[in-house]
Amino acid sequence: MFKSLFAGALVTVIAGSAMAADLPRRSAANAPSPVFTRAFNWTGLYAGLNAGYDFGTMSKSAKDAIGNVSGYSVGGTVGYNHQMGQFVVGAEGDLAWADVDGATGANSAKINSIGTLRARAGFAADRALVYATAGYAGGNVKVTTAAGSSTKWEHGYAVGAGIEYAFTNSISAKTEYLYSSLSSKNYNLTAVDSAGANVSAIRTGVNFKF
Repeated sequence: MFKSLFAGALVTVIAGSAMAADLPRRSAANAPSPVFTRAFNWTGLYAGLNAGYDFGTMSKSAKDAIGNVSGYSVGGTVGYNHQMGQFVVGAEGDLAWADVDGATGANSAKINSIGTLRARAGFAADRALVYATAGYAGGNVKVTTAAGSSTKWEHGYAVGAGIEYAFTNSISAKTEYLYSSLSSKNYNLTAVDSAGANVSAIRTGVNFKF
């Protein structure tokens, strides 16, 4: 009888093993595919708006006769960037309406507009761009004294630096400092024979990349 029970148990184990072998095996879940995010590229044409606070001093004889000037400016920007690895180079131009003025007694000066044409070079960390810039600057300057007034376009240079961040593939915002030195011209007015201007601007801007 013991042999019969042993034989029955052995048959049961073999049958169970055979049925288990016929069952479908559960495969391990596939690992998710890695997601690759393409770094932002600054290459392209862009245009935008900028606004800032301008402050500085007149130069030559206007420095003593008029002194400091300050005010605000609002303008437009157009430029082009080219990215090589993490380095970005390009060119940018802007023209702004300005209300930057100052006066001492009967003598006054006002910068009505200011524009620049500059090279830019910087380092990009994905969507953030830190840059330096330098180039041409020009401004429309009006000088007034008791003898009358005269308006001239003065030429000079601009240097500065800033940081720009791309919030989307098309829209970026920047904050920058720009120093513009406008060389003097002769105004031949009482108390102001010649006048130039040295102006610092702290401004922000929004650009649209095409």
